[in-house]
Amino acid sequence: MNLEKILAVSGKPGLYALKVQTRTGFVAESLTDGKKITVSLKSNVSLLSEISIYTQDGEKPLTEVMQRIAAKENKGQAISHKEDNATLAAYFKEILPDYDEERVYPSDIKKVLNWYNTLQAKGLVTDAAPAPAEDKEEAPVAEEKPKKAPAAKKAPAKKAAAKKDE
Repeated sequence: MNLEKILAVSGKPGLYALKVQTRTGFVAESLTDGKKITVSLKSNVSLLSEISIYTQDGEKPLTEVMQRIAAKENKGQAISHKEDNATLAAYFKEILPDYDEERVYPSDIKKVLNWYNTLQAKGLVTDAAPAPAEDKEEAPVAEEKPKKAPAAKKAPAKKAAAKKDE
């Protein structure tokens, strides 16, 4: 499951897919209705790939939690986020037995389940497995190497500046 370009925008319902970056922010497309919005750099935006859930041993990435939900539900829909808090807590305890019950609130569990169901409805749960996601991460690293090459061109410029000083 690849959550690298999936966003949660504060003050806006649902999830958004990052489309284009602009000078003043970026354009995102709603996963629920497909409408595009512009989001300024001042907006509070969270990438799902950078969100973690507190556990007794530390933190678990949201990607791993969603993979556990997908495995439990055989990549189908999870229970509704509208269930009562006791049912949600019991369900989440099955998914992540060591989650920190003092720091993970019922609202957090509702949000995770709502996000999972949204992603599942759009077919994003089955698209990317962990191995292809790692391959995608390696490709940009290889692309960054040519970008560093122009830095080598700056060195002769310094030599030219040194010649002017002589």
